[in-house]
Amino acid sequence: MTMKLSYKQIALYVSFLITGGGLGLFGSRYLMPQSSPFRQLQNITTDASPENQVPFRLGRSVEKTDRSRVNFIANAVQKTGPAVVRINATRKVANPIADAFKNPLLRRFFGEDEQPFPQERIEKGTGSGFILSQDGKILTNAHVVADTDTVEVTMKDGRNFEGRVLGVDNITDVAVVKIPADKLPTVKLGNSQNLIPGEWAIAIGNPLGLDNTVTIGIISATDRTSAQVGVSSKRVSFIQTDAAINPGNSGGPLLNSQGQVIGVNTAIRADAQGLGFAIPIETAARIADELFTKGRVDHPFLGIEMVDLTPEKQKKLNKETSLTLKQDSGILIRRVVKDSPAEKVGLLSGDMIVKINRKSVKTSAQVQKQVDLSYVEDILEIEVQRNGRIQAFKLQPEPFPKNK
Repeated sequence: MTMKLSYKQIALYVSFLITGGGLGLFGSRYLMPQSSPFRQLQNITTDASPENQVPFRLGRSVEKTDRSRVNFIANAVQKTGPAVVRINATRKVANPIADAFKNPLLRRFFGEDEQPFPQERIEKGTGSGFILSQDGKILTNAHVVADTDTVEVTMKDGRNFEGRVLGVDNITDVAVVKIPADKLPTVKLGNSQNLIPGEWAIAIGNPLGLDNTVTIGIISATDRTSAQVGVSSKRVSFIQTDAAINPGNSGGPLLNSQGQVIGVNTAIRADAQGLGFAIPIETAARIADELFTKGRVDHPFLGIEMVDLTPEKQKKLNKETSLTLKQDSGILIRRVVKDSPAEKVGLLSGDMIVKINRKSVKTSAQVQKQVDLSYVEDILEIEVQRNGRIQAFKLQPEPFPKNK
C-alpha cells in the first residue's frame, strides 16, 4: 500500500527532523528523544528550578575559569599586595626664583622692598613602602621621605594614616615610618643571598601615581656595586632586574615567585631604560632595625679604597702611581685612609685582599658586602697577600665619618 503525502505534510516532517523533534516548530520537549542534546539544552532553558538556572551554571563555569587564571604572579600579589602602601610626602624647599630676585639689577625693576615670589615653595612627591609589623612599622626609601617629619600613608583598602618618619639613612637609601594602627597586613621577608640571574622578579608599587601597579621580570644580575650603578654616594650591592621600576615605585617590594620580599625597589637612575635596581632585603631589614631602635645607623668603616684589577688597570696604576704591581687580577687596596682602622693595624696600599672573615673573596663587591653585614663593635679578620706572602690582620670598624 502506498501512502501519498501532500507538500504541506512533507514540509512539516522535514522541519520536525531538522529541529530535533519539534523544539522549534511544535514547542514541545516531550517529542524529543531522552538522549538528544537538544533535550539537555531545552531542560536548562525551561526548567525553573534554582539549580538549573542559566546564571547559576554560567557562574560555576566562570568561577572555575577564574581559578585557572590565578598563576604564581597573582598568588604572590594577593599575599603581599595588601601590605604595600602609597606614601605622599610634602616638604618645603627654597624657591630658586626668589633667590634669583636677590640680584640688585632685578630688584631695580620691582623695588627694594618688594618680593614678587615667596622664599619657599611646597614640593610634593609620591613613593611606596611596605608594612613590616602589624602595629604599623613601614620600610621605604630615604629619598621618598627626605626632609619631612610626617607623611600621608594610604593602604590598598583605602585607609589613610599620618605617618611619622622615625629614621632616614641616606648612605643606603633606607628609611622607616610608623603609623598609628594595629592588626595590619604584613609582608613576608625572603632571602636575597642566593639569587640566581634568570629567577622571576615581581615589583609592586605606585609608579607615576598609578596605585597598586604590578610589573614582572627576572633577576638580571646581583651584587651590582654603587659605582657600577652610578650612585657612588651609596653603600649598597644592588639587585638588578628588568621588572619595570619607575618614579613612585621607590620603596616598594621586589618579590620572588613565592611572594616573599627579596629587595626594596629604588628608582635611582632617571636614564635607566629596561633596568631597575633594588636594595637586598637583608641590608634593608638590618638598617631598618637600627633606625627603629635608635633613629640612626653607624656604618662600619675600614678606611680602604679597593679596585678590581684587570690587565689594563694594572698597566695604568703602574704608570700613574708609585705601585709596582705584578698581578693583573684580584682585589687591590689602592689607598689607605690616614688614621683609619686599616692604617692602625698596618694595612698598606698595594696589598691584595684574598679573604675576609676566613671567606675567600674575588671582587671588591664581595668584600664590601661582608663589611656592610658587620657592626661597628665586630672584629673583622682580613687576609692579604703582600710580597708573595699571606698576612692576617684583625681590625674593629669605626662609625663611618660624616665628612667622607
